[in-house]
Amino acid sequence: MKAIDEAGVPSTADEIQKAPLGEVLEFMRLLWAVDHQLKSTSKLMESKLGLTGPQRLVLRLVGRYPGITAGRLARILHVHPSTLTGVMKRLEKRGHVERTPDPLDARKARFSLTQAGRELDVPTTGTVEAAVERALSRVPEAQLVGAQDVLTAIAEELGVGSAPLRQEPSHSFSLRAG
Repeated sequence: MKAIDEAGVPSTADEIQKAPLGEVLEFMRLLWAVDHQLKSTSKLMESKLGLTGPQRLVLRLVGRYPGITAGRLARILHVHPSTLTGVMKRLEKRGHVERTPDPLDARKARFSLTQAGRELDVPTTGTVEAAVERALSRVPEAQLVGAQDVLTAIAEELGVGSAPLRQEPSHSFSLRAG
């Protein structure tokens, strides 16, 4: 017997799973689940590691590209540079990154990891990236490429009018690279 509430909506998780939502609503439901888990894991990371998911991602990127500018980081992350301001300030305040003036353009700052930042720039359990790595290891390469294409198309549609999200050639990556 189906568990249905007074509005005719399935009331149990099993019945919701069986309800025919259609391709678009089902995909959106899964995206929402990923978004929720990203935020939840980020909060746990902050309590355990002292870094949120976005802060850790920025720290890991600065570790890969010492001397990177905020503008370059923003392009890699597909965000406006002002979006990174708070993240960079928190990482600086906690002593994980250091800011130095660009020798060719004093208006720009370059960022590098401090010793404390380098100590955090290692694979760590309980992080978003560890969960993503485990998930990616379970999926065939062709499906990963397809998933990347779908996510890129959705991000581009949501950002209508902004620049396409294609990887910069110098930052292309293999989905299997660690």
